[in-house]
Amino acid sequence: MKFTAEQIAGVLGGKVIGNPKAEVYTLSKIEEASEGSISFLANPKYLPFIYSTQATITIVNNTFVPEGELTTTLIKVEDAYLSFTKLLEFYDQTSKAKKIGIEQPSFIAESVNYGINLYLGSFCYIENNVVLGDNVKIYPNCFIGENVKIGDNVTIFAGAKIHSETIIGNNCVIYSGAIIGADGFGFAPNEDGTYTKIPQIGNVIIEDNVDVGANTTIDKATMGSTIIRKGVKLDNQIQIGHNVEIGENTVIAAQTGIAGSTKIGKSGMIGGQVGIVGHLTIGNNVRIQAQSGVARNVKDDEILQGSPTFGYNDFSKSYVHFKNLPKIVTELEELKKEILNQKNANNG
Repeated sequence: MKFTAEQIAGVLGGKVIGNPKAEVYTLSKIEEASEGSISFLANPKYLPFIYSTQATITIVNNTFVPEGELTTTLIKVEDAYLSFTKLLEFYDQTSKAKKIGIEQPSFIAESVNYGINLYLGSFCYIENNVVLGDNVKIYPNCFIGENVKIGDNVTIFAGAKIHSETIIGNNCVIYSGAIIGADGFGFAPNEDGTYTKIPQIGNVIIEDNVDVGANTTIDKATMGSTIIRKGVKLDNQIQIGHNVEIGENTVIAAQTGIAGSTKIGKSGMIGGQVGIVGHLTIGNNVRIQAQSGVARNVKDDEILQGSPTFGYNDFSKSYVHFKNLPKIVTELEELKKEILNQKNANNG
């Protein structure tokens, strides 16, 4: 699909400097661009490439003033980086909009209720009483269990599994390999050392505008619901235990594990490989640095690092001493010997 500079400027609210009829059909980095592509310049580090780029169109800030000859048509905007992000979103939505229809082989139960513009890829299996909203795109090899409800404009990429009773809101993206609504990790120990499985009869609720990364798993509740509030962004390979609740607009990086029944507030930022034990309450606007281990309740606005975690500033100061620990120990040993020698000399 091709777009002209004039059309793109209309989408971005920008101004064309050059040929308004210049056409592009792909996006690229400014240093790697070829004819027929559109790129952007936001970081001054890449300024030299504006004079050599083969991009047909380049998005730049309004403040950009060329100091040499250009072969690329410019679109001037308030913020080139944000505008290119908006363009990527527009391109992505346009590409997805073309996918409509039910491919074969696939199975969709007669009791399924779905809206307009459904795309169902090959080898998908949709069980009884599922409700799908408008513009839902389900890529090949997906499974949707009984009584699942999915809102409008949801994309589920290849190989994802959505288990029974799960509720997913509008404008969500579930990436490949994600498993939502599998049983929580619940086993009762017996006197003979064996374990009895505790039935998991709850569900998962995912609110609007949530992204769930590839191979991330969200367990259903033992009773009640595991809840992912609106605007949450989950990276790849995250484990969320049963009955966890994650507050709105919280972002969590890859390989983080959250044990059962922990409640996380809104607008938090959790780094990669963080471990959070169960039954905790973590406040709003909390920042947890990568590879931290959280074993206590956390108040609003705390910034934490370490395992077990403590205040970020205290951690930074302590780490300076930790790096010097061998030197400090050596100095202490020398001081100890010196004191002992003086004591022996005085006693002699």
